[in-house]
Amino acid sequence: MISTKGRYALRVMIDLAKEHKEGYVPLKEIAERQGISKKYLESIVKDLVGAKLLSGASGKGGGYMLSRKPEAYTVGEILEVTEGTLAVVACLSENAENCPRAATCETLPMWEEYNQMVHDFFFSKKLSDLL
Repeated sequence: MISTKGRYALRVMIDLAKEHKEGYVPLKEIAERQGISKKYLESIVKDLVGAKLLSGASGKGGGYMLSRKPEAYTVGEILEVTEGTLAVVACLSENAENCPRAATCETLPMWEEYNQMVHDFFFSKKLSDLL
């Protein structure tokens, strides 16, 4: 399940892509437009800046802006920054330990197929597709 953090991160990214082509946008303005607590958004944009999806500037005229053009972002990369792995079961996450049952697991092929569908879906969607 995608948490509010992931969903709000997408809303922030869409807001910045849609409304403000140039210049930094104060977080307070984004929070007001999106109806989201500024305090909660601070933790979300911190992660997005840390992943270099956004750039931030403090002080007068500061705020946040996209680091790239909207078509250069995938929904999958945004969600992975805020949600961590998008793997549908723990054994398929990137850093999972080898499962001793993998060779005999009757359900593993189904989970692998489903996991690939989820990955392909989110990584085929661009931020620009959501505008």
